[in-house]
Amino acid sequence: MSVTDLARPDIVAMKPYSSARLEAPGRGVLLNANEAPWPLFDEDEHPLELNRYPEPQPAALVEGLAERYGLPADHVLVTRGSDEGIDLLTRVFCRAGRDAILHCPPTFGMYRIAAQAQGADVVSVPRDFESGFSLDESGVLEAVRTDDRIRLVYLTSPNNPTGDVVDPAFLERLLTAAEGRALIIVDEAYAEFCPDDAFAGQVGRTPHLVVLRTLSKAWAGAGLRCGAVLADPEVISLLRRIIAPYPLATPVVSLALRGLQSDMVMRQKGLLREILRNKSRLVDLLTGRAFVRRLWPGKANFVLVRVDDAAGLLTFCAARGVILRGFPSDPALRDCIRISVGSQKDLDALEEALDAWETEL
Repeated sequence: MSVTDLARPDIVAMKPYSSARLEAPGRGVLLNANEAPWPLFDEDEHPLELNRYPEPQPAALVEGLAERYGLPADHVLVTRGSDEGIDLLTRVFCRAGRDAILHCPPTFGMYRIAAQAQGADVVSVPRDFESGFSLDESGVLEAVRTDDRIRLVYLTSPNNPTGDVVDPAFLERLLTAAEGRALIIVDEAYAEFCPDDAFAGQVGRTPHLVVLRTLSKAWAGAGLRCGAVLADPEVISLLRRIIAPYPLATPVVSLALRGLQSDMVMRQKGLLREILRNKSRLVDLLTGRAFVRRLWPGKANFVLVRVDDAAGLLTFCAARGVILRGFPSDPALRDCIRISVGSQKDLDALEEALDAWETEL
């Protein structure tokens, strides 16, 4: 069975939009795309030809990301962050009112939002708080084996906000259970913080495994909005049928390519080392405080804590200019706060705020 058989039949039959830049190369006398013939920016203001459309899938960037993730270029689709990849997958594989996704809350909320926007059902297999928000592996496997609506299974590794990673043995069992039934999508937005636990290199060995990556986190490129879907070429082909004709802006492509050059790779390694050191300090300054009931260090660039009076602590810190993440609308996380690993100066401010809060208790 091909992964194409899992997609919406109307998407499979769809003739994709063919843009001017896709039909012809972006060089020569360009009179085919209704572009302005010259830019408004002077060359010293901006050297890029912003009057011209970029490549739909910029070859240099696709190849650079493919090399970074150890895959052939035809296994890579560049997207506007991971969010676009989630949206594309949901629209291609889920029919409104008939199909469903599976997610494991508490986790990244966009899986649910994308499904609901598509009119697809959402199957939830909650994490077990008593065991430290661990993944309910048997529950996931049972749902995939018995619920014919499920077309996409979203796993996050490390998970946001709990920071735990997917067990490789479980992923193998899940891929076996889902064969011919669903795609398994591993969102690796934070994978660079624990590279030994990553699954990107396995894409291609199993056609129904999809991995999401981004430059937002460990590559310090949140403002770029540049990500990638790593998948079997058949999946990539289906996603390309509905992706916007020119998803990435020319400056984004240029900066993303710059970020993949060797000197920037060395800088990124330095960034990761410093974040790891700062995370140790963050864990230390939280450990042993009277109002901290539980701490989940995880394997990403954040920690999760359960505290007394989360709402009060969030407000108290915000008044001192220290902004943390609470989850007031999620019953499982109502007393929890997620704290990102910042600079030493950031942590100084956090420590001062926590000391003051503890004094007032």
